[in-house]
Amino acid sequence: MLRVVNTCNALLQELQQIWMDIGETESEKDRMLIELEIECLEVYRRKVDEAANTKACLHQSVSAKEAELAALMASLGDLTVQSPINVDKKASSLKGQLMMVTPLVEDLKSKKEERIKQFADIKSQIEKINGEILGYNQITSTISSLNLEEQDLSIRKLGEYQSHLRSLQKEKSERIQKVLAYANEVHLMCSILGLDFGKTVSAVHPSLHDKSLEHATNISDNTLEGLENTILKLKTERKVRFQKLKGIVTSLFELWNIMNTTREEKQHFSRVTSIIRVSEAEVVEPGYLSTEVIQQASQEVERLNKLKTSRMKELVMKRRAELEELCFKTHIEPDPSTTFEKSNAMIDSGLVDPGELLAKIEAQISEVSNEALGRKEIMDRIDRWLSACEEEIWLEEYNLDQNRFSGGRSAHISLKRAERARITIKKIPSIVDNLICKTVTWEDDKNKLFLYDGARLVTILEEYKLSRLRKEEEKKRLRDQKKLQDLLLTEKESIYGSKPSPRRVSSFRKSTNGTLTATPLRNSNGSPTPDLMTLRSYSGRQNGSFKDLRKLSTRPLNFVSIPKEDTISYSSVYSSESASPPLN
Repeated sequence: MLRVVNTCNALLQELQQIWMDIGETESEKDRMLIELEIECLEVYRRKVDEAANTKACLHQSVSAKEAELAALMASLGDLTVQSPINVDKKASSLKGQLMMVTPLVEDLKSKKEERIKQFADIKSQIEKINGEILGYNQITSTISSLNLEEQDLSIRKLGEYQSHLRSLQKEKSERIQKVLAYANEVHLMCSILGLDFGKTVSAVHPSLHDKSLEHATNISDNTLEGLENTILKLKTERKVRFQKLKGIVTSLFELWNIMNTTREEKQHFSRVTSIIRVSEAEVVEPGYLSTEVIQQASQEVERLNKLKTSRMKELVMKRRAELEELCFKTHIEPDPSTTFEKSNAMIDSGLVDPGELLAKIEAQISEVSNEALGRKEIMDRIDRWLSACEEEIWLEEYNLDQNRFSGGRSAHISLKRAERARITIKKIPSIVDNLICKTVTWEDDKNKLFLYDGARLVTILEEYKLSRLRKEEEKKRLRDQKKLQDLLLTEKESIYGSKPSPRRVSSFRKSTNGTLTATPLRNSNGSPTPDLMTLRSYSGRQNGSFKDLRKLSTRPLNFVSIPKEDTISYSSVYSSESASPPLN
């Protein structure tokens, strides 16, 4: 400074010397000195202003750094850092303060950038997991979604984000395990049901089957819900197929028992027959409930059903024949609803199950058998009556035989039988009356008519009594006529004398219905009477010819042999039957 002053004094002295040499006046010298002082003051003033501006800038920079430092400290939540300016504010200049605070600010900036990176990483992971949970429907760019001006970058806030991230990671892990568990269950179900696992899970979400890096396993709520619904549908389908296969196997066992299937044939279905011994939850064998297995079992059941139907049809026909044979022997009308034609038609059309039809016929056989037991007493009396009628027919034929007394020992046997037959024939009226009484009593007890081959027995017996009465009247008329003829012949012989009679030959002929008829020439041979209706002729009109010679003869019973022109017509007998009152 002293050097500057000396320099200024030297320059002033040199300037005055120059002025003196020039010859400047004192006024001019004073004016120039004043101008020089003014110029020096302006220079000083300018320098002072510049210095003041610099000071203000430095002060502003220091303030800004302090504010930035405070902001960084607040943002990072690091309140332990103290500003060096506040510690040694009076002892240091502005530049010194600036130099002290600047490194601290830069350090906090680097910490903030590092903290922002941590927040960005955590937030990106959180958003990624949220996107996976939401099904990638609300994923956005990490940079755009990340708030770089995050106000709170403190350790506490970072800890909250990290805690949230860990909870999301845990939820993601649980969802992945849940998806895998669901996928395994779907795989097991598809294996049991014989379904395509890939198609099944791809219908829920393609990522469940496509394991490429571009398609990570989807763990969204929609995927979990889709898998749950798929499992529910597969379980329902498994239950339906299990019940269906179990029903088929049950039918298969029944058909095997009915058809006496060999062990070799059963061995082909040993895999599916085990379903009877296991529960639905125990079925884990692949393809056990597949449509192919069920179809094979169904086809076998269908085949056996057709075979069963064929055999059952044969059995039905056989039992129906036994029913008709039993009805024929017991003279009971069989149920017309199960005739051969109707049974065949119903079985072929599928309107009725052969088993049900067989059970119905079995019930009819049982019913006929029980009814036959209840009719036994009356049927025994009918047999006695028929036997007596047969004896009567035999006796009539015996009486018509001209050589009955010339046969040696056989003639003696026939004569004894004829005597027994005459005794039996005398009992016929009482047998018939007792039979009518028994029948009426039976009808009252059972509250139904006693039918014999479809006709009421009481009606038949009443017609038989009426026919027998007409027969007796006709025999009486013929006896009287014979007496009159004998009387006229005696009178004629007394007037003209007796003449040798021509040889009498009985003319036998067989009527169109198979009965032996004859025109007797002697009273002992029996008088011609009307052809009488019996059980055989009556039932024969109702049901056709009979095969049992004991109960139904091959020809209608005739209690006397009569000329063909004197027989009672079928229509007159049938009309008398129709006129008989029904039993209440």
